[in-house]
Amino acid sequence: MVVFVCLVIGVITALVGSAMGLGGGIVLIPSLLFMSSISDSFSWATPQAIVGISLITMVVTSLASTLSYAKGKRVDYQAGVLFLTGSIPGGVVGSWLNQFVDTESFLLYFGILMIVISLVLLLKKKPSAKRIYSGNESGLRSFELYGETYYYKVSVFGAFLLSVIVGTLSGLFGIGGGSIMVPAMILLFGFPAHIATATSMFMIFFVSIVGATTHISLGHIPWEYVLFFIPGSWIGGKLGAKVNQLMPGKTLELILRILLVFIGLRMIYQGL
Repeated sequence: MVVFVCLVIGVITALVGSAMGLGGGIVLIPSLLFMSSISDSFSWATPQAIVGISLITMVVTSLASTLSYAKGKRVDYQAGVLFLTGSIPGGVVGSWLNQFVDTESFLLYFGILMIVISLVLLLKKKPSAKRIYSGNESGLRSFELYGETYYYKVSVFGAFLLSVIVGTLSGLFGIGGGSIMVPAMILLFGFPAHIATATSMFMIFFVSIVGATTHISLGHIPWEYVLFFIPGSWIGGKLGAKVNQLMPGKTLELILRILLVFIGLRMIYQGL
C-alpha cells in the first residue's frame, strides 16, 4: 500500500511540476502530510523528512524534464546560471532553518504560502504589453525559439535578490521555487512562458541538489521510503515536459489554482 501510494504521488508530483516548471513540491508535501494524518503507515512523514524527500525527488524530476527541454533548445542557460548565484546559497539557508520548524507551524506557514502561490499564478499569463528594447541595453537577452526571436532584460541585482528569496523558500518548504520563479521571470523580466518554464527546471535541478544535500547532512532523510518516489518522479518528469509542449496548460493551471487554495485553507486550519 505504501509503495503504491508513493509511486502515484511521485508520478503526479513530477508531471504537474515539470509541465508548469514548479518543481512539484506543492503537490508532494501536502499529499504526504495528509497521508500522515490518516494512516499510521506514514507516521515517518515529519515536516523535515517530507521536505528532504521532496527535494530529492525534485532532483530526479528536474533532471528528466531538463533533458527533454534541452533537446528542444528551450533552456536559457546564461540566465539560469545568473539566478543560481542567489538561489543556491538561499537553498542552504532555507534547508538549515527547516530543522527549527514544528509540525503545526509548518502546516500554518505552508498553507499561507499555498494561498500566496495560487494568487501569483493568476498573474502568470503574459506581460501586460510587449516590451521594446534598444539593442545596447545592459542585461538585454535574446533567445530564438520556434523560429521567433524573443528579447527580455535581466537585471543582475534583481535576479540575485529574487533568487535568494526563492532559494530560501525552496530549502525551507521543499517546493522547488518554480511556483514563484516562473511568474516572476515572466512578469518582472519579460521571459516567454515556455522559456521561463524550461529555464526554471534547469535551475531547480541544482537548487534541489544543494537543498537535498543539506537535509541529508542533517539526517532528515528516511532512505527506505525515498526509493519509492524516484521511479515515479522520472516518469512524471518526462511526461510533464511533453505535456508542456503539447498543450497550453490553461486547464491544468485552473485546476492547480483551485487545489492550492483548498490545500492552503485546509493546512492553515490544521496549523491553527
